[in-house]
Amino acid sequence: MNSAGILQNNRQVANWLLIGVFMIMVQVLIGGITRLTESGLSITEWKPITGALPPLTEAQWAEEFEKYRTTDQFQYVHRSFDMGDFKFIYFWEWFHRLWARFMGLVFLTGFTYFIFRKKLTRNMIAPLVALFILGGLQGAIGWIMVKSGLVPEKYYVGHVELTTHFIAAVLLLCYTLWFAVSLKPSFDNKVRNNALKNLLHLLTVLFLIQFMYGGFMAGMKAAATAPTWPDINGDMIPSSLSELQPWYHNLFNNKIMVHFIHRGWAYLILILVSLFFIKSRKTTDNRLFTFFSRSLLSLIFVQVILGILTVMNGTFPERLVWLGTAHQFAAILLACNLTALQFLVRKNGI
Repeated sequence: MNSAGILQNNRQVANWLLIGVFMIMVQVLIGGITRLTESGLSITEWKPITGALPPLTEAQWAEEFEKYRTTDQFQYVHRSFDMGDFKFIYFWEWFHRLWARFMGLVFLTGFTYFIFRKKLTRNMIAPLVALFILGGLQGAIGWIMVKSGLVPEKYYVGHVELTTHFIAAVLLLCYTLWFAVSLKPSFDNKVRNNALKNLLHLLTVLFLIQFMYGGFMAGMKAAATAPTWPDINGDMIPSSLSELQPWYHNLFNNKIMVHFIHRGWAYLILILVSLFFIKSRKTTDNRLFTFFSRSLLSLIFVQVILGILTVMNGTFPERLVWLGTAHQFAAILLACNLTALQFLVRKNGI
């Protein structure tokens, strides 16, 4: 095959992968709504095939509602729910699972098509298989997360399980995007700068930790514990940061500590992203890099503002759904932006 044919095939595979990136972003968005509407435990069973269809008769709805009524979440949190309320939360959990199935179908259909048309090179097969495994693993993690909330004395899914599910989704998103841009000729022109690359590595680690604490914030409903800003319930450094023993339990199970770390980490990231932007202004010969550098700075300011608004409205459920979802969506846009920059920037001699 000539070079023009290879480029065309690569472009088609890249576009298919970018469709996957978009679908993962939508899935994370739906997941955020599912979490914020407390819908995750509405479906108490995992039926990969038959579960694609929602209840179709009143009898089936009554059966599903009865299963939900056995959960502690219903008994202690949503006991006032009627069938209409149940159908609302059931929809979001069902839609979340349906979209996951749809993503799997799009992947398998595209993979089969490209194999049949011989558009995949050998070096594409292993990454695509890995992508499929990661997608299946993400589904399994999702069910483990749901099961963590279907046990006695648990009203919601575990915050560690929820965070694992979210981080796995972000990693799947970034992996798919990296694979896609590697096939795009527009990303071939690299920026070679040791200082920028080192700063990007640091930012990647900080963002990963921030995403983890964002998951903890969501899973523990920690926003409502301190709906004030810039202070945390009147204090800049709350006295309850170390109330749990041993001390390290505070890092993962103390709502105020989690809240404190998530806020402080955001300020640190904001400073470092601003520093990265200042340093990157010396690089003017790569338009794609300039675009992502500017958008990273813009997104981090938007994200910080959304974070502040989300916290300040933490005790207003309806506002929290919209603001929390926007905050999570901005996070995945930042993850995509950072992935693109990591791909574009290389150290000297590499």
